[in-house]
Amino acid sequence: MEAATVNGRCAPGFEGVRAAFEENFRAGRELGAAVAVMLDGEPVVDLWAGRADADGRPWERDTLVNVYSTTKGMTALCAHLLVDRGELDLDAPVARYWPEFARAGKEALPVRWLLCHRAGLPAPREPLAEGRAYDWEYVCDALANTQPWWEPGTAQGYHATTFGYLVGEVVRRITGQSLGTFLRREITGPLGADLFVGTPAAEHPRCADMVGQLDEALFDQRYPDLPNPPVHGIADHPLAPVTLALRYVPIGDVNSAAYRSAEIPAGNGHATARGLAAVYAALAGGRLVGPATLEAMRSSQSRPDEPDLTLGAFAPEGRGAAYRWGLGYMLNDRGQAGPNQRAFGHGGAGGSYAFADPENGLAYAYTMNRFGGGTSGEDPRSRALVAAVYTALAEVRGRT
Repeated sequence: MEAATVNGRCAPGFEGVRAAFEENFRAGRELGAAVAVMLDGEPVVDLWAGRADADGRPWERDTLVNVYSTTKGMTALCAHLLVDRGELDLDAPVARYWPEFARAGKEALPVRWLLCHRAGLPAPREPLAEGRAYDWEYVCDALANTQPWWEPGTAQGYHATTFGYLVGEVVRRITGQSLGTFLRREITGPLGADLFVGTPAAEHPRCADMVGQLDEALFDQRYPDLPNPPVHGIADHPLAPVTLALRYVPIGDVNSAAYRSAEIPAGNGHATARGLAAVYAALAGGRLVGPATLEAMRSSQSRPDEPDLTLGAFAPEGRGAAYRWGLGYMLNDRGQAGPNQRAFGHGGAGGSYAFADPENGLAYAYTMNRFGGGTSGEDPRSRALVAAVYTALAEVRGRT
């Protein structure tokens, strides 16, 4: 297949990243995509290519795209900004900030467990009707009324959609601002980062369409015994967290105006790769939070070899089911963020990924609109780009 025309620039020494980006298109893996890398606060890679939709609209320098759960890294950062300012205590009960959350036996559940997927709240007890995911107060009230599906703190299970409401409501109760508004006013706006949670209608024309979204038929084929829609008693099924996390809060058409405008801070951030990289570069460079908060963000909250009740069901063959979580971030024990085991970030369904590597002063972001594999940075397109980044870094600096 003929390679797409790649636009943008690479700093001297980083030409291999362009070659890897071109190869992803030549191999037919991409429709439209972008990759951005910042080193010591300066851009060294800023590339984009391909089409923003199936009709052939070109992917431009400022094309926004839904990055699914890559959004969680931005949502967690809002909470950590409040921690750094002394306004949020991660070990305090959620109910200190959100009194209604104390219902259903959750009065002592700490904020920390929201950030590391240990709260036992991957979904409300009753499935939400289509479109209800866009009603912030309704979803938060449903979660406040929910008895946890497992004993909080005893297990980790990825809160695929509810993470954003849970953490976002704590941020809202403290600041009086929605998560998307706080993110824009306090982080992305001052940095000039092109990234939104709750994308204004005026920005919709530059949003790329996702092509090949989450495949319900494939889900049903892999898990034929799971009830669809979920029914009472499903909590007894060994794969219940998968269904709870992915089906109890239907988000609808991700290319719709309603979805783009809503605030779903676990999964509907719309960003450029450049915008994501700018935020992680500021984080890696110590411009957003202090050293103690930065260290806490990437401190493991998981037990050794502890399975993730949700993501474990999707673990690649031979990789096992263990995932290590920091405080809102995926840790790098699988090497998806390069050789530095202390790098951290977040991936999104379909393949998007962004991370910070503070020890190397590096930030990376990859966005795309052809739905691929994984949610943890293990999409082979991103893997190839990250490998090329660190090969270049070794050549430029003479070290890894």
